[in-house]
Amino acid sequence: MATWKGILVLLVLMTALPVQAEEAVVTESRAIVGAFMAELKGELESAIRTQGPVEAVAVCQRQAPAIAARLSLESGGQVARTSLRLRNPDNAPDAWERQVLERFKQLRQQGSDPMSLEYSEVVSIDGEMVLRYMKAIPTGAICLLCHGQDIDPAVQEALKRLYPQDQATGFSPGDIRGAFTVTKPLDGKGE
Repeated sequence: MATWKGILVLLVLMTALPVQAEEAVVTESRAIVGAFMAELKGELESAIRTQGPVEAVAVCQRQAPAIAARLSLESGGQVARTSLRLRNPDNAPDAWERQVLERFKQLRQQGSDPMSLEYSEVVSIDGEMVLRYMKAIPTGAICLLCHGQDIDPAVQEALKRLYPQDQATGFSPGDIRGAFTVTKPLDGKGE
């Protein structure tokens, strides 16, 4: 019996360590997304305040990928944005992200608060265990200037010029605009 107790304790410890690692990476992913949201929103608000909403389109085009690249480098993971209705085709969701976005959309239609929608899962990618995390991006007032239903003609022109295949308009307040996505190794690589 003592042997079985020892094995059971060992199994519990082995199970607890990955769960703790997963929780730590989810917490870190939330912080990364929070930093991304705050920095991008600040850049957009500054551009709108000083140069107007047309400049916000250009700022978003330049700054969002730069912020994502910097956060990816700093975190040792992959940080991005994606959506079911794309503005930038480079942000197209992969199959896993598409499933999560569809689930967010479904939950929103059922009345869930879009600010609370997040999802994480440990998956294997090319034999490496990674944590995938997504946080919904609710459409707020600032988003409506470029993603809403009544967009200024000058902003529409800028969107046509920068994003000829744009599908990311017609949103209403509270709609899910897309999601921030983080993919982070669980084995300590990149940390």
